[in-house]
This record gives sequence, structure tokens and C-alpha cells, in this order.
Amino acid sequence: MSRLGVRIGEALVAGGPPGTAAEPEVAIGEMDGPFGATFANLLGNQVKGHSRVLALLNTDVMVRPPTLCVSKVTVENERYTNILMGTVQYATAMGVLDSVRNGDIPRDKCNDLGIIISVWLNPMVATIDNLDHKILFNIHREATSRAIAKAMRIEPSIDWLLENQERIIHKYFEKGMKGEI
Repeated sequence: MSRLGVRIGEALVAGGPPGTAAEPEVAIGEMDGPFGATFANLLGNQVKGHSRVLALLNTDVMVRPPTLCVSKVTVENERYTNILMGTVQYATAMGVLDSVRNGDIPRDKCNDLGIIISVWLNPMVATIDNLDHKILFNIHREATSRAIAKAMRIEPSIDWLLENQERIIHKYFEKGMKGEI
């Protein structure tokens, strides 16, 4: 594989109980250039309510490629923090390793690349009494793997986008047009 530069991808995985959908956005790049400097800057420049943490299998087992999880939601309570920095962080780590195992990320590039992943976790999860952590885990793991695959394959292609531009309608625009929001 020649130089990768930076690849961008996203995915949405829903279908579980309310609050369990995942919509990660990823940037994958080479650590020996501007991307690596950005990665290090994000890791060292913490922001209240939007902590950046490495994707871990457990408290001291970081995955490769190094992956930085950034919350899209302002983190304001302990239960939300524990779910985000527990179940979702672990699911993200597993999704990264799945991407290496299935070949989307070349194994021989795992020490040269880094991943920055913006993680969506619905704030309502902190209010769910019987939250199914296994379902939440599976959805976030799958979404991470899908987002990485789309980034590495450069999907959707510009040809597909131009061909389908008028057929795809954003669901919240559609709800707005119907007066539902």
C-alpha cells in the first residue's frame, strides 16, 4: 500500500432499543505527518465535557492502530461517562480490531496509522434503567467497523453520489417537511 494520506468515513447502525444507535465518524491517517500532529494535539489538549480517550480493550490495553475517541455529546454525568468510557469505548476498540482482522486496515500499517473517531452516544442512555449493554456494544462495534471500511474503500464514491443525489432525502429534512419536528 502506498501512502494513505487521510481517509474519512461514517456509518449509522440503528435497530436496537431506543438510545442505542451509533453514528461514528472516522478520520484515518498516517501518524508521521500532519495527521499525527493533530492526533497528539487532540490527545493532549483535553476539553471539559468532550474528553478524548484512547480506544481500550481494558484499562491499560490500547488497540492498534491507535484510536482516539472523541464524544460528539457534552458529557455531563457520571452514568453517561461510565457507559461512554466503558461499553462504547470497548466496542470501538473491538470494531477497530475487527477492521484489521477483516483486512480493511492492512495489518502491516497498524503502527503507522492512527484513527480519530467521533462517537455518538445518545444522552438518553443515562436514563434507561435496564440498558442492554450487550446490544449497545454490538451496535457500536458494528458501526465502528463499517465507518472504517467506508473510509478505507472511499465509499460512497463520487459517481454513486452523483447518480443518487436526487433519490436520497435526509430523514430529518423529511420530518421537518411533514411538520414532525
